[in-house]
Amino acid sequence: MAPDVIAAIVAGILAIVGVLGIILPVLPGSITVLIGLLVWAIWGGSGWAWAAFAIGGVPVLIGMISGWVLAKRGLDKRKIPNWPVLVAAGAGIVGLFVIPLLGLPIGFIVGLVVAEYFRLGDWKQALDTSWVAMKSLGLGMLIELACAFFAFMVLAISILVHFATGA
Repeated sequence: MAPDVIAAIVAGILAIVGVLGIILPVLPGSITVLIGLLVWAIWGGSGWAWAAFAIGGVPVLIGMISGWVLAKRGLDKRKIPNWPVLVAAGAGIVGLFVIPLLGLPIGFIVGLVVAEYFRLGDWKQALDTSWVAMKSLGLGMLIELACAFFAFMVLAISILVHFATGA
C-alpha cells in the first residue's frame, strides 16, 4: 500500500476519533484532530496536505482555546470553583461504565449537582449553579466541536483532491 494511502487512512481515523472525543470527553479531542492533520501533512506527500494542515489547524487551535476560555469565564462569572467540575467529570467516567452510552452525561450531571450541593448546602442554588456550569461547558464544547468538524472537512477535501488529481 502506498504511503499516502496509509497516511490518509490514519489521518482520517485520528480526525474521527478527535471529533468524537469532543463529544465523549473520555477520548482525546481537538489535539487528535490536529495530529491527524499533521500526519496527513507529513506523509500525504502533496501541497494539498500542508494546505489542509494550515487551513484546518488554525480553527482547531481557536476551538480549543475558545472552549477553555468560554467555560472558564462562565464558571468564574458565578464563582464556581474547578473542583465540582472535576468531581462531575469523575462521576461521568464512572457513569460510563455503570450505564453504557448514557452514563457519561448522566454521571456528569448528577456529579455536578451533588458536588454543588456539598459546596453550597442548598439544592436550589446547586441546581442553579450546575445549570450555569453546564451551559458554559456546553457552549465551549459546541464551538470546539464546530471548529474540529471544519478541520475534519478540510482534511477530507484535501484527501479527495489529492487522490482525484493524482498529486
